[in-house]
Amino acid sequence: MSGEAHQGPGASERNGPVQELPDAEAVLATLNRIIASPEFDATDRNKRFLSYVVTETLNGRGDRIKAYTIATEVFGREASFDAHGDPIVRVEAGQLRRALAGYYVSAGRNEAVEISIPKGGYAPVFLSREVAAPTPIPKLTIPAAPERTIRRAAIPIGVALAVFVGAGLGYGLWSGRAMPSRPDIPRILVQPFEDLTQSGNSARLASGLTQEIIGQISKFRDIVVIAADAEGRPLSDALGVLPVQDSPRYNLSGSLELDGSTLRLQTQLVSRSDGAVLWANKYAGDLSVSSVTGIKSEIADQVATALAQPYGVIFREDAARQMVSPPEDWTAYACTLGYYAYRLTFDASTHAEIRSCLEDAVERFPTYATAWGLLSLMYIDELRYRFPPESANGPSSIEKAKLAARKAVSLDPSNIRGLEAEMFALYFSGEKDAAIQVGKAALEINPNDTELMGEYGYRLALSGDWKAGCALVDEARKRQPGPAGAYEAALALCAYQLNDYATAATWIRKYPMTDNPQYHAIAAIIFAELGDPQVTSEVDWLRLHAPQYFKDARAEIAYRIGRKEDVDRILVSLEKAGIPAPNQ
Repeated sequence: MSGEAHQGPGASERNGPVQELPDAEAVLATLNRIIASPEFDATDRNKRFLSYVVTETLNGRGDRIKAYTIATEVFGREASFDAHGDPIVRVEAGQLRRALAGYYVSAGRNEAVEISIPKGGYAPVFLSREVAAPTPIPKLTIPAAPERTIRRAAIPIGVALAVFVGAGLGYGLWSGRAMPSRPDIPRILVQPFEDLTQSGNSARLASGLTQEIIGQISKFRDIVVIAADAEGRPLSDALGVLPVQDSPRYNLSGSLELDGSTLRLQTQLVSRSDGAVLWANKYAGDLSVSSVTGIKSEIADQVATALAQPYGVIFREDAARQMVSPPEDWTAYACTLGYYAYRLTFDASTHAEIRSCLEDAVERFPTYATAWGLLSLMYIDELRYRFPPESANGPSSIEKAKLAARKAVSLDPSNIRGLEAEMFALYFSGEKDAAIQVGKAALEINPNDTELMGEYGYRLALSGDWKAGCALVDEARKRQPGPAGAYEAALALCAYQLNDYATAATWIRKYPMTDNPQYHAIAAIIFAELGDPQVTSEVDWLRLHAPQYFKDARAEIAYRIGRKEDVDRILVSLEKAGIPAPNQ
């Protein structure tokens, strides 16, 4: 697939003179950035639509892209679907065209590849675009007291990754400035929620809901929550939460109203630098059928999940920040943002950059528990995705992962990234039962962290508890605001486990992870069971990029799967695909 030019039907007529066309890898990279971008104003259904038509075209099946196949394979319509009586595909295509047009005039204005779906059909067209070269990061002479210039910009996470890593490795972490004591993680000031009713127990409800939300957001250890007094001023001095010179970046406020048995809450998150409203939402609860405690807990969970989880509102806002001459405390935090950008695709080409950035961050900030946890996960990826380690000498990847995870947990026993890293380190050391216990305890600490929920759920499923584990993965996918490629690959394996190969194929095609060996292995066993000819390209990819499957497939599978019967079943499917199964 690599190196070939691809275009949908009608491209040559549209373009006139012969034009250089992008190769498949460039198209897939662009697809991933589009789906990942907050500026791609599309529904999940639109995103599935786009992923399907692009991957079908790249795999030489563009002639299959019809309203019927989209409706049945993407939207789940019955085999009796009639495009004349049900306009769903036509309507969704119109929305998708508008979303693509909006992306290319905002976040995608510098994309080198344009993906479009011309009217009159549903097959995409891929074109190379001439874009302005990005401005290189200059070498700066740092003044004694630099001023920070900050502006908000609608940039995709992938671009933010390049900016953050370049800034951190280029000069931020190793400049000669005085070293701050900790990273510049986001700080949010939570105002007491306004009581609009002012009767009965409304004041107590407003106060209780404020405290409940503070407690839930505080479980996300990469956000500092600052309580405010009755006048809205930080309680930093009195409570010792934060030195007074550390100003909050964000302000969360809300108002509560009681209307009979209905409780209504309106909330908004504001940037304190310019007063811009970054997020607002409304919540309601029926006090006649639910307890006050239950309603407060449910609302607080929803607010905390929306704002504070990886890929949530605060993450997206910080990922869009641009700085001239970023200070060391910002670049250390930016390394963690870079990790989450990398995690969208587990791209091999950026693994070494993020690992190096995090290694520098923990050297400069040795008490930064989250960075230690994420660094441990980067070492784990050297094992599970066979990414090359920094050096063949010294401790092994698993030993480095264990040490970094222990460091994270020792610094902050409630840090979810540290506990997640400990779970992975135990799991890939062969201590799967102990890993599951750590994951369970971590999810009890913060049940609103969807990244942990998905990863713990997947480990639980792979260990043999498919029902409970797959349910958690599906819940994480539904609550996760960012792209869900890893979750969808996991759900593909869950459907395979249930012998539902058609659903498994739908999941695995939704979000291609082109550099991920496990993605291709899962795709291979599913397509083998379906008799789908795409199995050939998956096996060819594994032969070239993951030869370990051909050397000892049993060891490779057993490294990840807990029960022997599950390993044996996958080996049978791999053998159908053309990958020889070793002896028992």
